[in-house]
Amino acid sequence: MSSRALLFSFSPPSPSSSSSSSSSPQSRTRTLFNHSPYPFPLHLLCHRRGRGKVWADVKSEKHGPEASSKYQDLAVHKKVVSGLDSVDVEEEVTESSSWWEVFPKRWVIVILCFSAFLLCNMDRVNMSIAILPMSAEYNWNPTTVGLVQSSFFWGYLLTQIAGGIWSDTVGGKQVLAFGVIWWSVATILTPVAAKLGLPFLLVARAFMGIGEGVAMPAMNNILSKWVPVAERSRSLALVYSGMYLGSVTGLAFS
Repeated sequence: MSSRALLFSFSPPSPSSSSSSSSSPQSRTRTLFNHSPYPFPLHLLCHRRGRGKVWADVKSEKHGPEASSKYQDLAVHKKVVSGLDSVDVEEEVTESSSWWEVFPKRWVIVILCFSAFLLCNMDRVNMSIAILPMSAEYNWNPTTVGLVQSSFFWGYLLTQIAGGIWSDTVGGKQVLAFGVIWWSVATILTPVAAKLGLPFLLVARAFMGIGEGVAMPAMNNILSKWVPVAERSRSLALVYSGMYLGSVTGLAFS
């Protein structure tokens, strides 16, 4: 196309033709180009270069993918299932465990202390029954009988305070175990000491008192560490009842 034809195509339209073709796209394009501030060649090139394209100043924003309700329901379902599984596991463990595994450990300690005091008083009172045939066999007078009976408390008096100090430094369990072994050995050696002579018997009875003297402070130390304050009176009542039951049992079977 020649330059004259191009100029003619972009020449201003006549009034008659403008009214008839005002609604056509070509007329609007010509009018826009005539009033454009750019020179003709540059405007034409810009028009042709940008044909079919829309330019917009839009700022891009980053949006994360929204969680679907399907996946949210799936997450809730997994949480519920995992919670039910944990409850089932706990129930299975509770059902499979034995009663002594579920039983509180503090009450196991209380029962052991009860048994120790039961044995303690059984060994203590058996001499009250055995002294009668022994005095007839060895020709002891009432003074000697009273001396033999009181020799137990010689050692018992010595280890009350010492047993409390030892329990605080070493531990109540170790002290109570030592006491039980000590007085049991002394009880076994009592008939042998009586045959050897009166002084040996008095020493054996004093040794027995030494072993039983540490039992009371050791027991108090153990219960103060294992039993809470709300259950301490019940635990002490149970342990002290072992002492009286031991006296009844020892006097009944001696």
